[in-house]
Amino acid sequence: MTDMNDIFATPQPSRDSSSEQESDDAAGYYMPGDPIQDTKAPGGPIDERWNTRQFEARIANPANRRRLSVIVVGTGLAGASAAATLGEAGYVVKSFCYQDSPRRAHSIAAQGGINAAKNYKGDGDSVYRLFYDTIKGGDYRSRESNVYRLAQVSVNIIDQCVAQGVPFAREYGGLLDNRSFGGVQVSRTFYARGQTGQQLLIGAYQALERQVAAGTVKTYTRHEMVELIVVDGRARGIIVRDMVTGELETYFADVVVLASGGYGNVFFLSTNAMGCNVTATWRAHRKGAFMANPCYTQIHPTCIPVSGPHQSKLTLMSESLRNDGRIWVPKDAKDADKNPNDIPEEDRDYYLERIYPSFGNLVPRDIASRQAKNMCDEGRGVGPEVDGVRRGVYLDFAEAIGRLGRKAIEDKYGNLFDMYAQITGEDPYEVPMRIYPAVHYVMGGLWVDYDLQSSIPGLFVTGEANFSDHGANRLGASALMQGLADGYFVLSNTIRDYLADGPFEKVAENDPAVVEAQQAVQARIDHFMTNKGTRSVDSYHRELGNIMWEYCGMERTEEGLKKAIDLIRSLSDDFWRNVKVLGSPDGLNQSLERAGRVADFFELGELMCIDALNRRESCGGHFRAESQTEEGEALRHDDQFAYVAAWEWGGQDGKPILHKENLTYEFVEMKQRSYK
Repeated sequence: MTDMNDIFATPQPSRDSSSEQESDDAAGYYMPGDPIQDTKAPGGPIDERWNTRQFEARIANPANRRRLSVIVVGTGLAGASAAATLGEAGYVVKSFCYQDSPRRAHSIAAQGGINAAKNYKGDGDSVYRLFYDTIKGGDYRSRESNVYRLAQVSVNIIDQCVAQGVPFAREYGGLLDNRSFGGVQVSRTFYARGQTGQQLLIGAYQALERQVAAGTVKTYTRHEMVELIVVDGRARGIIVRDMVTGELETYFADVVVLASGGYGNVFFLSTNAMGCNVTATWRAHRKGAFMANPCYTQIHPTCIPVSGPHQSKLTLMSESLRNDGRIWVPKDAKDADKNPNDIPEEDRDYYLERIYPSFGNLVPRDIASRQAKNMCDEGRGVGPEVDGVRRGVYLDFAEAIGRLGRKAIEDKYGNLFDMYAQITGEDPYEVPMRIYPAVHYVMGGLWVDYDLQSSIPGLFVTGEANFSDHGANRLGASALMQGLADGYFVLSNTIRDYLADGPFEKVAENDPAVVEAQQAVQARIDHFMTNKGTRSVDSYHRELGNIMWEYCGMERTEEGLKKAIDLIRSLSDDFWRNVKVLGSPDGLNQSLERAGRVADFFELGELMCIDALNRRESCGGHFRAESQTEEGEALRHDDQFAYVAAWEWGGQDGKPILHKENLTYEFVEMKQRSYK
């Protein structure tokens, strides 16, 4: 069991405790808290730590497992694989999702591939190189122990998925094929055309349904978690709303696992599915789970540009396209409105190849995104004007088609090209695609230790819902890797250490903590249904998203972040007074569902801005304009900010509390990133 004394380290001066600016910010926006540390990661050689932890973790014997219950929230790759694996191990598992089927989880939308250090290409890959690339790609803001474990486990994931029948692409001789992704110089990404997430999710779904048939897992679809139940300091259950009947239901277990994904939809426009939300993790945060590095947002450089104010989401075009597509803009802004095929080669600026000759079009996502923004800010963006600005750059396959032939490109990317043509009405085989950065993934999430346990004992967090592996920027094809690593291989080996103390005493239905949680949920619903407002939920969400994108998006400044905090607070106050929720709580009511989610986005958005304001450096996807090199690259300040920012809920009217987990590097040298 996690003890709070294990989390809170012996008080010591933080790295930047003498900073007068931080003191000023702390007085206005947050309170400093005690430093924390991860006490579960073993010491010793880094390649032996995971084996050591697996051996040291206590075991619940098979007879006891039949009496131990687990709730898993979310059925994406992390949630489905976790539920299937825990069911296979003999635990009693309840699996919840708000979709009408586990197969509709957002993991299905992942396109490009999944990383694994198999070195099938013989190009110098290894577990250590995957570890190093991930640490460097995250701009030295992730834990060494966690990342090395991820690299180790990656090699098992591919074997697991092949055994399940996942149809990975193969070379002519039958061997699994690989391609490259951004931030690396080897080919380690396994893929199934542009449908990798879908195929992997079907594999995990098969494993889950096998356990459903065996009776070890029971699934609850169209049930949305709206509250976490904490009894005597332990996570012991959840409250869910049946989205069909509107009924509130309470479920108890010995342990709760959150695998509920990321919170990119705080920006309204993102590549996430419209239903993606932060409520499950935010409800846990309000109950005591620390939220780590919430300002770390990944902007994906390869998305279809915004076409107008009518849009409610954006569409991702896989990063894998950057293997064969060349990114460029006109050298002269006067050519921005020309047909790209009429612009001669000498008048094109292949700016990523020019600025970063070693990595070219395969630089990490944060770098490619910022440079695309820079090109458009210079007036060299392409495509139709939206709000007076052309926000797009070309992704051109003419050279690849000429070199490999159209058939080879169709075999690799055919479904992606078809999707682009359907959305834009343009043929990417004949005219270059237009792309622009968009919010895609979040590296922040609930703080967890090496065992994936949060600061609430009995609450474990997997996949994108936790913060643990990607630092300040995620390399492409690593999300699927982490989700399946956590679900299939990590959680099952760490959760047993906690469950070895179980089964725990049954929770009474009338326990004060349970009754209080139920009443809080009902009061929230009652407020939304009886509020006599005039504005729709979506109008508030869109306005919040505009604030977040403008001031906490691709570039942040102290002035802009302070302005954003004021705007969010003002808009949130108006939301609670003036939102109008139509319909009835007794049945399907999407307006009510969205109201609860947007209410949590308001609180999250404010914390994201406070976190970004506190971190007065640039690192990965967090770019502070005040902290950049002469070449305009991200400039870290390791002497002050080499820590995980773990935020504690400060109460409804209180300030968030910042706990710092210092990051130390024993096996990788911390240095400014260079992809040139």
